[in-house]
Amino acid sequence: MSEEKLTMDDYAEELEASFKKIEEGDILTGTVIAVTDDEIILDLKYYAEGVIKIEDYSREPGFNAKEQVHVGDEVSATVVRKDDGRGNIQLSRVEANDVLAWDKLRQLKEDKTVLDVKVAEVVNAGVTAYVEGIRGFIPASKLALHYVENLDEYLNKTIQVQVFDLDEEKERLILSAKEVLREKAEEERKAKISNVEVGFVTEGTVESLQSYGAFVSLGNGLSGLVHISQISQKRIKHPSAVLAVGDKVKVKVIAIKDGKLSLSMKALDDVAAKEIEEETVELPKSEELTTSLGELFAKLKL
Repeated sequence: MSEEKLTMDDYAEELEASFKKIEEGDILTGTVIAVTDDEIILDLKYYAEGVIKIEDYSREPGFNAKEQVHVGDEVSATVVRKDDGRGNIQLSRVEANDVLAWDKLRQLKEDKTVLDVKVAEVVNAGVTAYVEGIRGFIPASKLALHYVENLDEYLNKTIQVQVFDLDEEKERLILSAKEVLREKAEEERKAKISNVEVGFVTEGTVESLQSYGAFVSLGNGLSGLVHISQISQKRIKHPSAVLAVGDKVKVKVIAIKDGKLSLSMKALDDVAAKEIEEETVELPKSEELTTSLGELFAKLKL
């Protein structure tokens, strides 16, 4: 439809919105049309624009509106004053967040949404970051797959997290990067395993010994299990009878199931034994025998 053919009916929804009655305490949603050093201006599709002072936009330490808020962003905020003295509606995103944020956080937890957050500060036993304007705590044990010795390395670093736990009454929000990292590591491991075929022979290092077998690292983040029945030709009561952690062993991939590698040391012994059995000496036929011992050995295949 061209602009020339637009009628008042086409603007009916916007017209109705522009005349709606707004009261203090209402939560309105608008589109950012400008960001200044002091305030953020919203188009509310109303006769007046909405204005949010920087201090009413976020409680996050070091918040930089010009870097973190962009024209076109949709923002929900509470009406603080219907007229700020300049004909605009004064709003507070902080107050709206106190009402809306926890519902959003619960949804993020349910959906297991992966979030990009910036570490704001280092505190006792962890770090903090903000999600939906709410201060969240990331325990040191939830920052990585390994033990984190120096938490300061994470300060001002952007990491991916999920909402791990929350309690609105206690205003407690726990975030975790560990689950995100674990899932990525599992995806990478599956991708690597997809390139491994049954029958593949390689060398690995014994990682650990269990009563049922030995876990062997194949390098590049891959490991597999050598079941106790696949360790030796002889029957053993425990893998430690033959192996020790750190041993270098040659293994063969005998099965791949559910993303797990089954390995065998015994299979390589079986192959070696079979090769020895198949090595035969071809003697000459009786009619070809002579009294020359030298000729006899010349025909032998050794």
